[in-house]
Amino acid sequence: MIDLHCHSNVSDGLLPPAEVVRLAKQNGCTLLALTDHDHTGGLAEARAEAEKLALLFVNGVEVSVTWRGRTIHIVGLGFDEQNDHLQNLLARVRQGRLQRLEAIAQKLAKKGIAGAYEGALALAANPEMAGRTHVAEFLINGGHVRNKQQAFTKYLGDGKSCAVRHEWADLAECVAAITGAGGAAVIAHPMRYGLSATAKRNLFEAFKAAGGEAVEVHSGSCNANDRMNYALLAERYGLLASAGSDFHRPNDFSGGILGACPELPPQCRPVWTRWQSA
Repeated sequence: MIDLHCHSNVSDGLLPPAEVVRLAKQNGCTLLALTDHDHTGGLAEARAEAEKLALLFVNGVEVSVTWRGRTIHIVGLGFDEQNDHLQNLLARVRQGRLQRLEAIAQKLAKKGIAGAYEGALALAANPEMAGRTHVAEFLINGGHVRNKQQAFTKYLGDGKSCAVRHEWADLAECVAAITGAGGAAVIAHPMRYGLSATAKRNLFEAFKAAGGEAVEVHSGSCNANDRMNYALLAERYGLLASAGSDFHRPNDFSGGILGACPELPPQCRPVWTRWQSA
């Protein structure tokens, strides 16, 4: 009952950090990391609630990275949240998110859909973290599309008319910032990127060379076959194994159950052994 990947309303989750912790405890979780996108603003609240509930808590963050033209997510675990280098990197990524949002809104305005930037900011619990999902919600509310999928297939998805390519953090820079703050860098949900065998090998090699330590062998609602495949890859590249629900909101069945990740395959060396002595 360990969950090292979940989100609060500090980024794109629904619940405040303390409520995420309470729900994880209710579900039987024994070790939790809150990993909001590009932001550590919920850690203090989550940690305080975890202490009250006697739930072991690890600092976390999920950083947006551009690698060979693809967006990859790297989770940081167990770092010093006061580290200036890490915080400067996260602030820069958040600023880039807003710049991308503004460019998307300008493209939508040219199509006669005005107010997307302000609308997306108003829909985000934390305006700093407004992004494409909030633009999609704005489009739905305005009657421009029926649902989120249509928003992406018509306007926002890669290659669509209002899509804006964006360079997030560099992979090596991200890993260095996490490890420099005393944390472990983890490749998040690798089964979702649609990588070829060659691209997957290149990613793992670049990540390991940069000082990355672990990969999510389990993420969300992935199946036993995925877990075994990534357990074998972790073993091949000498990486530790992590697990996370990628929880965002209750009753969202696209992800996993908060705090209830399945047992890892037996050959895995769990990343949480880093903190066992503590």
